[in-house]
Amino acid sequence: MTTVFEALESNVRSYCRAWPTVFDTARGAWLRDENGREYLDFFAGAGALNYGHNNPVLKSALLEYLSGDGVTHALDMSTTAKRDLLIALRDLVLAPRGLDYKVQFPGPTGANAVEAALKLARKVTGRTAIWNFTNSFHGVSLGALAVTGNAAKRAAAGVPLAHAVPMPYDGYLGADPEAGPAWMRRVLDDAASGLDKPAAVIVETVQGEGGVNVASTRWLRALAELCSARGILLIVDDVQMGCGRTGPFFSFEAAGITPDIVTLSKSIGGYGLPMALVLLRPEWDQWAPGEHNGTFRGNNPAFVTARAALEHFWTGAGLTASTQRLGERVHTALTELAGRYPGVSARGRGLVHGLAFADVSVAGKVSRLAFERGLLVETSGSDEEVVKLLPPLTVTDDELTHGLTVLTAVVDEICAGRSAVTETAAAGFTGGS
Repeated sequence: MTTVFEALESNVRSYCRAWPTVFDTARGAWLRDENGREYLDFFAGAGALNYGHNNPVLKSALLEYLSGDGVTHALDMSTTAKRDLLIALRDLVLAPRGLDYKVQFPGPTGANAVEAALKLARKVTGRTAIWNFTNSFHGVSLGALAVTGNAAKRAAAGVPLAHAVPMPYDGYLGADPEAGPAWMRRVLDDAASGLDKPAAVIVETVQGEGGVNVASTRWLRALAELCSARGILLIVDDVQMGCGRTGPFFSFEAAGITPDIVTLSKSIGGYGLPMALVLLRPEWDQWAPGEHNGTFRGNNPAFVTARAALEHFWTGAGLTASTQRLGERVHTALTELAGRYPGVSARGRGLVHGLAFADVSVAGKVSRLAFERGLLVETSGSDEEVVKLLPPLTVTDDELTHGLTVLTAVVDEICAGRSAVTETAAAGFTGGS
C-alpha cells in the first residue's frame, strides 16, 4: 500500500513515483518488496551502495560497534571510530597513491562537501567566482546549485544563483578535447573578456546526473594544467564517481592529475550511512576552528562501516580489476545494443554506463518497463534522455548477465516494437536475496 505516502509525504518525492512499490528487505544487488517480489538493483542508492545492500562484512562491523555501546554522535570530537577511519584512509588510500591531503568532515551529504569546498576556495584565494561546466550537477543547496548546469534544478532555488560561470565540458564544443581548455585560456588571458579570474574550477570526471558524459584524460590534464599555471584551485567532485565507481578508488587517477580539493560522499560510508569528506592540500587548510561545521559531521557508525569497507575492499587491486572487467562487459553489451537502432548511443566508464536516446521520451519508457520486469535503472541527462546503469561493484557475473538481458529485451521491445524477452529473463533469476 502506498496510500500513506501519497497522503502524508511531500510532492517532492521522486524515485518512488518511478518505482511504485513498497520495498522491505535488501541484500547484495537485490531489493525485495513487501509482496516478496525481487528487483535487481542497477541503481545502488544513486551510487551510495557501491558494495551492495547489507554487505555482511560491513554489517558485522556495524553491529559489533553498536552492541558495544560505541559512540554514535560526536560532532567533531575525537573518537576511536574516527581515529581508525583516518588511519585506514591514510594507509590504504592516500599513501599508496602518493596523495598528501588533510581530511575535513563536513555535514554528511555530497552537497555539504561541495559547499565546504567552494567556501574554502573563496577564503584562501580571496576571489569569488567559481567556474563550473555545462551539464554539471553538484547538489541542491544554493551554493551547489549555483555551479549546477541543469535548468530545472536551478529554477527551484527561488533566488539568483550568482558567482558561478559555466564553461564547456569535454565534447560540448565538438570532438576536439583542446577546444574547451583553449576557450578558457583565451578568456582568462583576454583583459576584455569580461570574466574575472575564478577562485576555483569544479568538475566531475564523469557527469552522472548530466547524462553519463565522460571527460577524456587529455581534457582533464589540460584543465589541471590550466588551473595550476594560473593559480586557480581545481576541485574534483567525486561524490558519485569516487570509491571505485570508475575502477580506481578516485575517478581522476586515470588522468594522472592531483586536484587541490576532492569531495566525497555516497559510498565513502560503505553501508549507505550518511557521511562526507573533503580532502584538501595542506597549504589550503586555512580554516579557523569551527569556521565550517555541521551537527552531524561526526556520524561514528558511518566511520565504522567506512573503515571496514576500506580494509575489506581496498587492500589490493582486486576490486579495481573486477570493476574494469565487468565494465567492459557492460560497454560491449550496450554498444552492440545501441548499434541496432538509429539515434541510440552508449557511453560510460567502469561500472557507470548510459544508453542515450535521441528521442527523449524513450529512456523513461525503458526505465518503467524494466521496473515491471524486475530491474531498477534510472534516467539522467538534461531531458532525462539517458538510461543510467549503476550496479553495485560487487555484482556477480550472473547478475550482470541477467540485468543486461532484461535491459536488452526492454530496449528491443520499445525500439523495435517486438518482444525479445529470452527464456532466462522471462523465468527470472533466482540467485538474489
